[in-house]
Amino acid sequence: MASNMFLYWGTGSVPCWKAMIALEEKGFGGYPNQLISFDNEENKADYVTKLNPRGQVPAFKDGDIVVNESWAICDYLERRYGNQGTQLIPSDIKEQANVLQRMYEIFNVENTVLKELAYYYMFDTTDENRDETVLKERYEMGRTELLIWEGYMQKMGSGAFIASKTFSMADVYFFPYLAFFVRLGLNLSKFPALSEYYNRVKDRASVKASWPPHWLKEPSKNNFMSHV
Repeated sequence: MASNMFLYWGTGSVPCWKAMIALEEKGFGGYPNQLISFDNEENKADYVTKLNPRGQVPAFKDGDIVVNESWAICDYLERRYGNQGTQLIPSDIKEQANVLQRMYEIFNVENTVLKELAYYYMFDTTDENRDETVLKERYEMGRTELLIWEGYMQKMGSGAFIASKTFSMADVYFFPYLAFFVRLGLNLSKFPALSEYYNRVKDRASVKASWPPHWLKEPSKNNFMSHV
């Protein structure tokens, strides 16, 4: 039951958003939760580190079971509550194989587009010490990675999802990254299949219910990913 659950989370955090979409898809909307402030380092507070000694969110409890790491939370929810809400891992073996492939392939998006490009621009450098040659290389890496996913979406066809005909765990994993990149200025007109996918999935009930609240209040001031 949702009332037995508890989630610590941060707004705009891709890992937190993944867990929150999964909770909504499994029918646990309204679960007890607490929004923490990264600016105030509340993720290092005792009430968080009691669940996750790394001081990271999402930190999740289901009764007396503690699960941390967004990938593990999503996997746990589907394994324990597989017959409830949306079936996030298809039964059809071919669709299941494709969903599993995309789920783990998303590590490439995290490592290439998020960490190599977005983090380099946002956290690792300033305008004064940013190496434009390195940045150009990383833009190209990001573009190349996103074009692979554009190809996957083109192959799936309009109205489908990233790995199957129905919404799956691959979408739970992938969409928050895509939405984060859009917020950073990614121009989806360069990726028409992903654009159609994004505009459809952003209106899905689970996504709307868990949309980062500060995104609704504060327009993005970043447009550096428009160069991708």
